Amino acid sequence: MRILFVAGPTPATVFGLASLAIAARQAGHQVITAGTEELVPHISSVGLPGAAVTRRTWESLIATDRSGRPVPRMPRGVEPERLHHGGWFGRLAAESLDGLRELAARWHPELVVGGSMSYAAPLLAAHLGVPHVRQAWDLYDTRGVDPYAAEELRPELAALGLGRLPEPDLLVDVCPPSLRPLDAGPAQPMRWVPYNRQLPLEPWMYTRGDRPRVCVTSGSRETEANRGFLGRLVADLAAFDAEIVVAAPEEAASRLRETTGRVRVGWMPLDVVAPTCDLIVHHGGGVTGMTALGAGAAQLLLPRWDIFATTMRRAAEQGAARVLFPEDAGPEAVLRACRELLEEPGYRKRSGEIAAEIAALPGPAEVVADLERLAA
Repeated sequence: MRILFVAGPTPATVFGLASLAIAARQAGHQVITAGTEELVPHISSVGLPGAAVTRRTWESLIATDRSGRPVPRMPRGVEPERLHHGGWFGRLAAESLDGLRELAARWHPELVVGGSMSYAAPLLAAHLGVPHVRQAWDLYDTRGVDPYAAEELRPELAALGLGRLPEPDLLVDVCPPSLRPLDAGPAQPMRWVPYNRQLPLEPWMYTRGDRPRVCVTSGSRETEANRGFLGRLVADLAAFDAEIVVAAPEEAASRLRETTGRVRVGWMPLDVVAPTCDLIVHHGGGVTGMTALGAGAAQLLLPRWDIFATTMRRAAEQGAARVLFPEDAGPEAVLRACRELLEEPGYRKRSGEIAAEIAALPGPAEVVADLERLAA
């Protein structure tokens, strides 16, 4: 069977789809993962064949509309942020469709798998008349974004004779059961298996030291905002009695090393490092959060936006994390939260219980059998 996976605009969306795509390849199926041109090296980095279907960058999709006019910066507030996300993820889908159709005309996929907000996937599947699978990238509930994406994609939907985005033939969910929304619909659960770009391992990456280890990260993208975020966090934690490691793209790491002294900074395989960490402090990224949960590490989430606040608060209410939004995340508050997360064993105990939930879910290889039945 030929299965086309459609990634989103960032490396994290590739890492979120990788376990199922690789399991499908290992089961003997032909797999291609499609994405933006700038994403193809990240697809290749996890051992998957990657095809570029648009040259648009994620920065341009966020900053400009289809005609190139500037788009207002992302506002604060749940509904404004959903509108913003729906707009630029919808634009990504619209920009990708021609490239996806050209790829499909030559390769003839029998099944299309897209991530949480890979809106081109259902449109391509409808065009081809093949089944569509939606696989969650992480634990975040994106249903509130879908209507705004549909509005952005109204011309493409009309061309297919559709009034709304098609429902998937199968929804695959990696969210652990205790964190799923109470009103979530039926889904095929799947165990979270972390993937990321690898590099030669050093002993410290897989070995615990004699002090608590705190990993600080702002995800796999290098931006001016992320550099500032990481720099402030490292400065806040400098006096803390713990080993600090900073997981960052090399572009950001080279600048951070100038100010962080002896702190380890750079790209590191989080799937290897996370199980050695007592606490992971991050920006609320979905793949980072799932990797931390799967490793049984406590988390301090410092999101800049409100769009997935409900999910973050659910993790906090479950006792596995703390959440501080920008207005509450001053240096003293961050240090207090870190100290509580490290000194109170209940956080890591609860995260370990959620890790056990994740480990008990069906593995990606088992879910491949569902894909096979769907396309039979």
